[in-house]
Amino acid sequence: MAALTKGRNTLERSGNISEPPVKGATKIYAGGLTAIDGSGRAVPMTTAVGLVGLGRAEQSVDNSAGADGDKNVRVGRGIYQFANSSAGDLITRNDIGATCHGIDDQTVAKTNGTNTRSPAGKIHDVDANGVWVKFN
Repeated sequence: MAALTKGRNTLERSGNISEPPVKGATKIYAGGLTAIDGSGRAVPMTTAVGLVGLGRAEQSVDNSAGADGDKNVRVGRGIYQFANSSAGDLITRNDIGATCHGIDDQTVAKTNGTNTRSPAGKIHDVDANGVWVKFN
């Protein structure tokens, strides 16, 4: 493309919200930890490999009767609180800054569960109510 010779309307995004297409036969609940699968489709986080944590679903989307991409979901990319795992996978304040891994659409763990879990996001803080996870 050639250099500008006059002003243009350059589109902008804040980076705090994305709206990826939802995988077919999938339901995503508002507030749930949402991931992107290997095909670039939004899915609820689950114990599986090949997913990448994207953020928090800002709305519920029911694409259970639809095909891949029939609907999009609005996903926030900030810092959100999710439930902490337990026992050997319990996240503590010593883990701040490390990557946490998804167990389901509301729970994160310290480890990848012997390569059975995908990365969810970065541990931003930990308190008595759960783990604050940062999504970029």
